[in-house]
Order: sequence, then structure tokens, then C-alpha cells
Amino acid sequence: MAENTSKEVNITSLILVPALISLAITILRLVGELQHWSETFFSPKPGGGNAIVGISWLAPIFGIYFAVKLSNAGLRPFSAAKGILMAVIGIVLVVVVAIIATKTLPQASPAAIIVITLAMVVAAFFQQKPWPALFKALLWYGLAARIPVAIIMLIAIQRNWGTHYDVVPNDSFPAMSWFMKWVFIGAIPQILLWIPFTIIMGGLFGSITAALKGRGAVPKATPA
Repeated sequence: MAENTSKEVNITSLILVPALISLAITILRLVGELQHWSETFFSPKPGGGNAIVGISWLAPIFGIYFAVKLSNAGLRPFSAAKGILMAVIGIVLVVVVAIIATKTLPQASPAAIIVITLAMVVAAFFQQKPWPALFKALLWYGLAARIPVAIIMLIAIQRNWGTHYDVVPNDSFPAMSWFMKWVFIGAIPQILLWIPFTIIMGGLFGSITAALKGRGAVPKATPA
């Protein structure tokens, strides 16, 4: 499926509504944790305790949304099948690296966080070639969604709010200054783990959407 690169989509307009929805959910979750609402929806446990209210669930949804918008604008993937394959390869890579890291390094230690994050970054870049326009949309949406979270975590950690935004992963996490704590559990994961997660999962569901629309084709060479 050859992507029509002669057309363009305003990236700001494309990601604006998804970014605002993500920001609203992030603020709602912060308020819910500070007010000690139901932990089923607003858990303050490390990693969020799989609370229902959160923005990680939005990656597949907005992957589908961006896929439909881009396809309708003529910016289709070079290959939907390759997009699915690259996403699956990326997921497998991250899972394997995570298993090795957790078995050879202290669980949730700074070293383990760095190793897993690097695997996520590499896996995310696998998604660029099959569908550059979707990769770009997910990257900019990821930045718009995760930078506010990183900022909230900076304040929460400095002020010790007792939310999932400032709690350490486990009791064995080493003692360090509040700023370095933010670097390892805030800045690095939000930018280098959750944005790649958004790209990978959004790319997977977006590529599946394109495949289901029946637009697969062999890419054509672009004239010089």
C-alpha cells in the first residue's frame, strides 16, 4: 500500500482533541488520588495499580483514530501488514529484554529502568518505516500526553503528595534526591517508555485498522 506523500495533515489539528482528552483524564486522575476516591479508578499504588482511570488505555484507541483520519486524507501506510509485524516484533523485543533485565538486575532499579526504556525506544523506531505519517502523529500525541504527566510528577515528588505520581516502584528502590528520583521514575519513563509504548500500541491497532479497510498493496517506487 503506497503512502500518498503529496498530501499533508496539520499535525496540531490532528492531535489536539486526543491531547486535550488525555490532559483532562490526567487531571481527573490526580484529583481522584489526592481526594482518595475509589482505588479501583484512582489507585495511588506504584505504577497506578491498574486503575481504570488513566491514559495508557488511550494509545490503541487513538491509534485507530489517527489511522482512519490519515487514511481518509490519503496518507496510507506503505504496508499495513508490515506495520502489524513491526509492532509485534517490537512488543516481543521489549518483553524479552524486560524478562532478562528483571532476572539479572534488581527489580525496578534505575539500571533496569534504563535497559527496558532503551528497548522501548528501539522498538518504537521499528514503527516508522511502514507508516511514517502514523508514527509522526503518535509521536507528537505522545509528547502532548506525557509531558504534562512528567511535570505533575516533578511537583508531586518534590511535595511528596502520596500519589502514584510520586511513589517509588518498590521498597528496594535506592534512596536519592527528589530530583534524581523524578529523573528515574518520572522523566525517563514518561518520555522514553510511555511515548514509545504509545507509538507501538497505536501503530499496532492503527495498522490493523488499515488492514481491515482492505487497502493493502505493494508500495510503488517514488520518482526521483
